[in-house]
Amino acid sequence: MNNPGVGIAITGSGSATPAQAVANQALSTIVDTSDEWIADRTGIKSRHLASSGESLTELAAAAARSAIAAAGMTPADIDMIILATSTADDLFGSASAIQGRLGASKAVAFDLTAACSGFLFAMVTAAQFIRTGVYQNVVVIGADILSRWVDWSDRTTCVLFGDGAGAVVMQASMEGDRLLSFYLASDGTQNDCLQLPFGFQPHELLPQVSIAQGTYHPITMKGREVYRFAVSKVPEVIEKSLFRANLTTDQIDWLLLHQANQRILDAVADRLHIPSAKVLSNLAHYGNTSAASIPLALDEAVRSGKIQPGHIIAASGFGAGLTWGAAIFQWG
Repeated sequence: MNNPGVGIAITGSGSATPAQAVANQALSTIVDTSDEWIADRTGIKSRHLASSGESLTELAAAAARSAIAAAGMTPADIDMIILATSTADDLFGSASAIQGRLGASKAVAFDLTAACSGFLFAMVTAAQFIRTGVYQNVVVIGADILSRWVDWSDRTTCVLFGDGAGAVVMQASMEGDRLLSFYLASDGTQNDCLQLPFGFQPHELLPQVSIAQGTYHPITMKGREVYRFAVSKVPEVIEKSLFRANLTTDQIDWLLLHQANQRILDAVADRLHIPSAKVLSNLAHYGNTSAASIPLALDEAVRSGKIQPGHIIAASGFGAGLTWGAAIFQWG
């Protein structure tokens, strides 16, 4: 089934966000913070939060449906759906529920978890299936509802996160390969820098038989360590990916980073000597949407006309795990 002549084309994008938008000033009524404090330290001014009646499946399916339409396809054309998420509606996964909601009857569907790096990891995973000739048309979704797992009394984390979904369609192409290179990495020794850990109480089920029962704790983060990690590792992994693609930073049209913090975006661009005009940023309006942030920003830039067919994009995700990676791809 291996077909070395098959390349990758990225042909459509879509996104979806909850209707509720919460500005910084509103958060100041529930925690000791202010619009100025949040905006100065993060660049975030507002975020969208899912209501109790909204599901990850609903948001992700809406983003996927939009991407499929943008690619000029129907759900019946899709062979595979990969959902990158850390906040599935069901601990067993939500990708199959999305497949059912879309009516993509012939598509195999599964979840992939790599936190804020998840969308890039899922793109690279999809590419392997396409390049071997196994599947032709793959929908890659990044979606998270982190508001479910935020401690809303902790001002250091609750101001950062928002909810949303983004998706792209990746297709087999015999007219060149537009996924030009990638580089993925993990460092589990720093796992405690950003966590959503399981907390439990021992429960004696039977004499001499003890099990653990509980739920997950809210998100915890060592902000300074994550910042240092991002501004050190992200430029490095982008440079490695550019080298593999035989490109320089001058040849890329857009820098698309995980939308975590404007200071990180600025620091990475500065280290790579990429002008701010080439940096895509929408976190002021959405905050950190985890696996959704890259495809959400990508879709906005495509639909606004910033990104044109043929443009070269250097994308990088980074986050819990710790995980990070980069991909260089050409749009359209």
